[in-house]
Amino acid sequence: MGDIGAGSHRGGTEDLDQAAATFESVRPRLFGIAYRILSSSTEAEDLLQDVWLRWQAYDRSTVTDPGAFLATVTTRLAINALQSARVRRETYVGPWLPEPVDTSSDPHLGAERGEALGFAVLLLLEKLSPTERAAYVLREAFDYPYRQIAEIIEASEVAVRQLVSRARKRIVSERRAPVKRADQRRLLTAFVAAARSGDLAALEELLAADVISYSDGGGAVRASRIPVIGAFRVAKYIRAFADRFWAGVEVEWADVNGQAAALLRHDGELFTVLTVNASDEGIDQVLWMMNPAKIAALSAAS
Repeated sequence: MGDIGAGSHRGGTEDLDQAAATFESVRPRLFGIAYRILSSSTEAEDLLQDVWLRWQAYDRSTVTDPGAFLATVTTRLAINALQSARVRRETYVGPWLPEPVDTSSDPHLGAERGEALGFAVLLLLEKLSPTERAAYVLREAFDYPYRQIAEIIEASEVAVRQLVSRARKRIVSERRAPVKRADQRRLLTAFVAAARSGDLAALEELLAADVISYSDGGGAVRASRIPVIGAFRVAKYIRAFADRFWAGVEVEWADVNGQAAALLRHDGELFTVLTVNASDEGIDQVLWMMNPAKIAALSAAS
C-alpha cells in the first residue's frame, strides 16, 4: 500500500480546528470501515488515532475530497493492520470471536447499510484475504462505486469486481439464510431461559442439528477451548454448567452488532456477552464472548 500519509502541513489553530471538525464529521464512517475489516473495536479505535495524526500532519490544501481521502487512509491502514492481526490470532487461546460493538444508537455503524456487521458474516469474512475483505466491506456496507474502491485498494476495477463477487459467493454458499431480527431475539430469549434452567429437551428443540457453540475467553477466563458441535452435545454441555454458571446472574438485553444479545452480569460486572445466529433450522451458532479485554468497551457503554 502506498504511503498516503506523506507530506506535512503546519497551519494555525483555526486550520487545525477545521481539520478536527472535518475528521469528526466522517469519524463514524471511518470507524465502521475499520471495525468491519478488523472485527475489533479496540484495534479500530487505535487505527483512527493513527489516521487523525496523519490527517493533522498532511498538507490538507492538496486534498479536494477529505472524506474520500480519510476513507482511503483508513482502509489501507486497516488492510495492513489485519495482516499483522492475523498472525497474532493464530496463537490466540481457544476460539477467536469478533469484538462486540453497541449498535443501539447507530444500527448501521456509520454505513449506508448494516452489511458485514452481524457476527455470522464477520466470522465468514475472517476467511477472506485482507484486500478481498476490504473490497467487500466498501461495496456491500458503504456502497462505494467499484472505480473508487479500485483507487482505494490500488487495484484495477475488473480486479475489484472479481474480489467482491468471490466474497459474495463465499458468504452466500457458507451461510444459511438468517431468520428475521424479531425471530433471532425470540430464539435468544428462549435459549437463555432454557440454558438457565438446564432444560435439556428445550435446548435441543431450539438448536439446529449441526449447531456450534464457541466460547471466547482468550485464555484470560475459564472457557471451553474447543468448539462444541451438535445439538445433543451442545445441550448437554450447557446443562452441565447451568447451576454454576447462572447462579446470581443478571441478564440485560442489548443491541450488539445489529442483533439482539444478552449481557450477563455478576454483581453489576459484565462477564459475558451472549448471542445466537439462527436460520429456519434453528440456532446454528451460540457465541459466548467472555474475554474481558473484548467486552470492556461494551461494559463501559452500557
